[in-house]
Amino acid sequence: MNASPRTRKFGFLRSIGPAIIVASVVLGPGSILSASKTGQQFGYTMVWTLAVAVMLMMGMTALGSRLAVFLDDTLCEELAKRGGRPVAALAGVTIFLIAACFQFGNNLGILAAIEPFYGNAPQDETSKTVLLGVIVALNLVVIVAIFGLTGLYQRIERLMKILVGLMMIGFAGNLLLARPDVIETLRGLVPGVPDGAFETLLPRWQEATGERAGHIVDKLLPVTALFATTFVVGGAFFQAYLVRQKGWTSEDLRQGLVDSCVGIFALGVMTLMIMLTAASVLHDNENVGTLRSVADVARQLEPAFGAGAKLLFSLGIFAGAFSSFLVNAMIGGTLLSDGLGMGGDISKRAPKVCTVIVLLIGMSVAIYVHWSGQRPVNLIIFAQALTIIGGPVLAATLLWLATRTDLRGARAIPAWMKAVAAVSLVIVLFLALRTGVRIYLTMSH
Repeated sequence: MNASPRTRKFGFLRSIGPAIIVASVVLGPGSILSASKTGQQFGYTMVWTLAVAVMLMMGMTALGSRLAVFLDDTLCEELAKRGGRPVAALAGVTIFLIAACFQFGNNLGILAAIEPFYGNAPQDETSKTVLLGVIVALNLVVIVAIFGLTGLYQRIERLMKILVGLMMIGFAGNLLLARPDVIETLRGLVPGVPDGAFETLLPRWQEATGERAGHIVDKLLPVTALFATTFVVGGAFFQAYLVRQKGWTSEDLRQGLVDSCVGIFALGVMTLMIMLTAASVLHDNENVGTLRSVADVARQLEPAFGAGAKLLFSLGIFAGAFSSFLVNAMIGGTLLSDGLGMGGDISKRAPKVCTVIVLLIGMSVAIYVHWSGQRPVNLIIFAQALTIIGGPVLAATLLWLATRTDLRGARAIPAWMKAVAAVSLVIVLFLALRTGVRIYLTMSH
């Protein structure tokens, strides 16, 4: 790796980059929707869960940066050398499949962000064709850019900083209009569970709720989703690849810590703005229906703020969807290529080809879903099932690499990073178990 004198020369501004890219992929349509639903359902009471998720994500991202600096090769190559190629392939293929399955959601998120600008025209074949044309064109432009542009990392870093800025503007504008209760927000930092929530920690049958017979209702699902879409171990794993692309060395460890804190803090602030806006405007509002998509969130804000604010929020949704759209595909493609021994440099051909495969899968499923109006339930369940394997595998991998005996002296991983990795592994195991139980109950009934 080359030293990065420009990073040291320009100080703080040059110290941020990799974690901003990680934040941009983490804050996608799923995060926006889960934060909005948590604020709508629980008000300010679950702010503490977001704070915990952000702190854990900061620690794991910092760990990824440090491993990138002190290990000789990429994480998957280190796994192959130390544990065998099948171990590296397991990590790479798992992340690739998860990214491919969820990529269609990023495509649909872009469509949801475009709809308020497109108008409220009925979804006839003509309007569907126009919107699908936008998705196809966008994917083709990204594919051409991936193969045609040089200095890919630098260009992506600049683009993600712009998109994060747009998200900040879009969500902050609505937050100022919402005027959330500061005292209640501070109270929400005190850990606690709302009344009646303990009995719904596992999915259960609900009777006399108006739900159709046999439908499983999980009241804490939005909170679980908020935590899981903020604390994304795959993003921390990919941080190690971004740091190597940035060219950081042991002399840049301080910049790496600053990068992790600033980038993930920005993620937390944007997610908090979304949650507080929903808590202020949508909580206990009888006129608000079920939020099934990010487009629903934008529409529900219009009565309170007007069309201008709805479009501003949609701008934030678009920035979040597009940033997640691009980087999610890169994560899946890069780790598949590296896990199979074809290299983990995003500027090389093999990771680019694998990234394009993720893009094409996501585009194809999104076209089917948007045109048919049907959700690919089996694909969603398959993707959720993969997270049962993927999250714990990646958390265990980072913890295992952090505790290798050859990383000692100046190269030693700080004890607090190892502790964060251990706690993270326990949490993702719990979330995986919970997801597994919910999938089992869903498929059994």
